Amino acid sequence: MAKLKSIFNIEGTLGEMTFYKGKHGAYLIKTKSSIPKARIDYDPAFARTRENCKEFGAVNKAGMLIRRGAFALLNSARDPDVTTRLVSVLAKVKNCDFQSQRGERTVGNGLLAPEGRALLKGFDFNSKSPIGSVLLCPYALEEDSVFSLSGFVPATMLNYPESATHVAFQTGAFLVDFELGTSAAAYSTVAKFPLDRTAVDVSISIADLPTGNGIRFWMLLVEFFQEVNGELYPLHDQSFNALHLLSVEE
Repeated sequence: MAKLKSIFNIEGTLGEMTFYKGKHGAYLIKTKSSIPKARIDYDPAFARTRENCKEFGAVNKAGMLIRRGAFALLNSARDPDVTTRLVSVLAKVKNCDFQSQRGERTVGNGLLAPEGRALLKGFDFNSKSPIGSVLLCPYALEEDSVFSLSGFVPATMLNYPESATHVAFQTGAFLVDFELGTSAAAYSTVAKFPLDRTAVDVSISIADLPTGNGIRFWMLLVEFFQEVNGELYPLHDQSFNALHLLSVEE
């Protein structure tokens, strides 16, 4: 792989070379593979390659389903690297599919194993603001699906940007059927509090949980706002907001 240093930004294939834009904006060059696609598709020597490609495609699809389920909250805690990071974790989850042959392993089956769910639980959708660096106190997701903070003092139990005047908490639950390729989500109301030293008890629940078959995911969004003339506005810079995967349930 080589970098293109030129006044022209080229993308596409020219002869045996492919020009493309890399992750960080640099233009790169790679040579075309000399191995015919038909050989990769049918030659027994490439059996492992075909298995890996099939599983990788399934992992990417699983990542898309999870992001789709989380989308409404994910949009408030943007991270350009979330897709790459999530796929990396899901590839490990796929390896926890102990019931399928190589080439047939899936994320859905991997999440049926406690080991697979443990790998995904605690995932931070925004790597710039992991929950542990934002929410500086104990919290709990109760058995009745209620998120709670007891004796919460916003000014001392949060790491927040200087421009923020309020914090908001919202939970979300989404159900993914990896076999059918479907997802459904539901969300709690938004609980907002001024960033002062008043102790409050936070209790948030979701009225109507999505029903059906699949794996259930629970999320927590911590979002910051600024008050202007009595109105609360979300901060333009969303990198301070945290979106955390609280639980993954079979």
